[in-house]
Amino acid sequence: MILQDFLGNRIGVFAMQVAMTEAFKMKLSIEEADAIFGRPMGIPKTGVFGLYDLIGIDLMADVLKSFIKELSENDPFQEVAKEIPLVKKLIETGYTGRKGKGGFYRMNKTGATKVMEAINLETGEYSVSQKINIGSDKVDLKSLISREDKFGKYAWSVISKIIKYSSSLVPGITKDFNDIDEAMRLGFNWTKGPFEMLEEIGIEDFFNKIDEFEGNEFLENLSKSKNQDFYGSRQKYTEIETLGKVKKKASSIDGNNSAQIYRFNDYNIVEFTTKANALDYDSMDALKKATDKPLIIINESMQFSAGVNLTYTMDFANKGDFKSIEKFIKYFQETCKHLKYSDHPVISAPSGLTLGGGFEVMVQSNFVASHTNIVVGLVETIVGLIPAGGGCKEMLARWLDTNEAKKDPNYAPLKVFDIIGYGKTATSPVEAEPMKYLKPEDKKIMNRNSLLEVSKEILSNNKDFKAPLETKFNLPGKAVLPEMNKILDKLYNDKVILDHGLKVAQELAHVLSGGDTTIDKSLTEDDFLNWN
Repeated sequence: MILQDFLGNRIGVFAMQVAMTEAFKMKLSIEEADAIFGRPMGIPKTGVFGLYDLIGIDLMADVLKSFIKELSENDPFQEVAKEIPLVKKLIETGYTGRKGKGGFYRMNKTGATKVMEAINLETGEYSVSQKINIGSDKVDLKSLISREDKFGKYAWSVISKIIKYSSSLVPGITKDFNDIDEAMRLGFNWTKGPFEMLEEIGIEDFFNKIDEFEGNEFLENLSKSKNQDFYGSRQKYTEIETLGKVKKKASSIDGNNSAQIYRFNDYNIVEFTTKANALDYDSMDALKKATDKPLIIINESMQFSAGVNLTYTMDFANKGDFKSIEKFIKYFQETCKHLKYSDHPVISAPSGLTLGGGFEVMVQSNFVASHTNIVVGLVETIVGLIPAGGGCKEMLARWLDTNEAKKDPNYAPLKVFDIIGYGKTATSPVEAEPMKYLKPEDKKIMNRNSLLEVSKEILSNNKDFKAPLETKFNLPGKAVLPEMNKILDKLYNDKVILDHGLKVAQELAHVLSGGDTTIDKSLTEDDFLNWN
């Protein structure tokens, strides 16, 4: 464990320094560097300069001094750890990161307005931070390093140096390169370690692009063997069965451009594969197709799913093809309901963003094993929409099951109206449970690598699974609408919401109240889905 911690810190800090020094050399802005050295590489979205600010620029300087002292003069770490004049100046002037006056980024207050600013690496001057769109935040290293623009060149320069440095430590420092990957996953929250990056890039492509690597025993041997299957077993150190390990053991692989289905003897896995794991028709197709056995929905991306692909639906809207939108929504509803009432248990194992449609998939699974870093909620109203995949009915069902709702028929509709209307999110299971986004019995997992293992334990403990009975709803209908309208009138008069926001909220009120119903009349789930 001590060795793994040392390896993780050594390579993690080296990677940060490479990302920083290459940004200086290639004259990238800090926003451009952070846009690459982040989600597109399977690294947390803070990027290198954002992470420097988070850790503390002065603390990082001390860390570098420690490594410089401990490592040999010939270690490549020495080159990237050299003092940078701009960094020295930031420390001397109190710009040590978030704990100080700012760092590479700073929040500048102009009057009542706060503006995020970023430093220019050449001039040291601050200006308004720019949002960089590189066209993809999906982890696709092959495509990323093949780009002919500055982003592709920067990505290759950083990734190749990280792989070269990491491999130079094998077998001298550790004979098991798996330890290095595991250290980067656990210690730095990377989705792929250096050797998994090498595996994804491909041996042939890597050696066609790489410069000299003389003296690197690992790469020299690999360049001779050209062994595409060099990796072998993943994450040997922890012996935890992760998605990365079991993929290669699948009896068959199925799926489409939006999701992969990994089939095993007694269960299936669905892994979303789109940008931000946004959901579309193909995603639903894969989910439906995979329920012929117990199903686990899980992935190794930075998020479980950021929701329905709005670009996908907007393309139809721009063409005036509203029938295709209705068809997709109907299929989305049917698929989520099918998950809930499938003959076999369905488990969602969310990590990261689990929003909108992603939440609706999770909430209509029979069991949930959640990572502690989730960001979860129904956020459709923020973009002028109403949750249409079953989220409204599921939230109502959960709040109707409270003691307060049994005493007051208006309680649950008003509570859910507040949560969904404001697009409230929870940023952890601790926040999610009181909002009913998660249930007390849902598993909450500290170690993301354990999500699959816990999900399989749930399957093992529910071999006699029977689908739940369909939920019925008794709602107050028009009796609760005056209270909802009173809230909306105030928000509208105070200009918190405008005309379109008012219209969306009124439609949401109609759905959550039960519409033209009375408390003694039972509504079905399909009644709700038909309103959406």
